[in-house]
Amino acid sequence: MPPTYDLLLPRDRAGVLPPRDGEPDLLALFADAEHPGRPHVRANMVGTLDGGGVGPDGRSASISSPADRRLFRVLRALADVVLVGAGTVRAEGYREIPVADHLRDARAALGRAPDVALAVVTRRGDVPADVRPGGHPPFVVTGPEGRDAATRAVGADRVLAVPARDGELDLAAALSALGARGLRHVLTEGGPALLGDLLAAGLVDELCLTTTPLLAGPGAPGLLHGAYRPDPPAGARLRHLLHADGTLLARWDLAAARSGRGAPGTVADGDAATGDAAGAPVGSGA
Repeated sequence: MPPTYDLLLPRDRAGVLPPRDGEPDLLALFADAEHPGRPHVRANMVGTLDGGGVGPDGRSASISSPADRRLFRVLRALADVVLVGAGTVRAEGYREIPVADHLRDARAALGRAPDVALAVVTRRGDVPADVRPGGHPPFVVTGPEGRDAATRAVGADRVLAVPARDGELDLAAALSALGARGLRHVLTEGGPALLGDLLAAGLVDELCLTTTPLLAGPGAPGLLHGAYRPDPPAGARLRHLLHADGTLLARWDLAAARSGRGAPGTVADGDAATGDAAGAPVGSGA
């Protein structure tokens, strides 16, 4: 049985969120925004108390927890497509992007397709041959260098070729290409290099960051790689904070902080960023 969450913040919605068939409370709480002309981009990452992004086996699953996995399933059910770097596909063993059985009806009610698409970002166009979510090849986001290899791997109709400058792919163009295919709810699960590139380009609307009560130790790979070094440090606005069994699950609004809607660090009132009014405490039995 998945753990019950304590919804700690915002205080006007505080309560408990026990597991329920279809997870209506969590689906409502984490509903994302619609943006005219572009997809909504949500990042979901898990880390340890000391900032480690993977365990000794090089996988994030080894630092996860039941509380993390409960929300992980819900966020995937809300997504049209999971956007992930090729290195993470290989390291984490991505093959399918399953929708949990108890969330399929709720996903359909939201108008989402039965299966979650996968989009792999790779400069060289290199994708493991057995990655076939839903029985289909993934979309491959690549540049001129990788276009031919990607076409051989997945077929021309699944290749999203974007411009590249100094070896860096135009990720804004990649998101536009996904949106043009009707994939407007984008969930990125990293890895650290892709997340850093997305953050550097100002393309992440929100970051769902789970902190598990573990220590990875010195030298463990972290949540971000690359040249992203904002000066001054970029701000974020806390939307939600949940807790279960020592795991903290925070939802940070990056777009609001960038646009000046609320000071960095402040807790959103109700669900203003999605247009939902604050109401009775979610899942409190009220």
